[in-house]
Amino acid sequence: MGLLIFSVALVAIVTAIIINGYNDLVKYRNRYKNAYSQIDVQLQRRYDLIPNLVETAKGYMKHERETLEAVIAARNSAINASSRAAQNPGDPQSMQQLGNAEGALTGALSRLMVLSESYPELKADRSMTQVMEELSSTENRIAFARQAFNDAVTLYNTKSESFPSNLVANTFNFTVAELLAEATPEMRNAPRVSF
Repeated sequence: MGLLIFSVALVAIVTAIIINGYNDLVKYRNRYKNAYSQIDVQLQRRYDLIPNLVETAKGYMKHERETLEAVIAARNSAINASSRAAQNPGDPQSMQQLGNAEGALTGALSRLMVLSESYPELKADRSMTQVMEELSSTENRIAFARQAFNDAVTLYNTKSESFPSNLVANTFNFTVAELLAEATPEMRNAPRVSF
């Protein structure tokens, strides 16, 4: 009789550990996916501001067409990478592609800002000033959202790699999620705004 009670108790404990581990992994995975959705919102805001920036600059920078086209091309590439990442946040390949696309966009915006310094009328334009202020604010929001996402991914990965949760993670195919790292030195610095 004692062996039966011990066996039932052992099975109940193991079952509770498995259920708790599974539920925790689901909870942490949902947290990092939610955190990514916050990044997605801010990235979309950034993508929506860029055409306004380019249109405002276009009137003053008629001879800088290549730079303006590079900004739009980088924006379109980043939108595509963001859409792929939104479908599967934490996927290593998607996060890497998004980081690279965002790095290219930041670089293109930085080149545009450097060129805009040569156009005093552009620097004085009220629309340009407003768009640049919005863009700067958005860059800060993206940085905060990226940090929240990376914190959530780290918590999830720690849980999925810790014993006994790692046994549950391996059994139920909970894969390690990828951080959204800053792929290039340009991404570490928001485009410089000086009007």
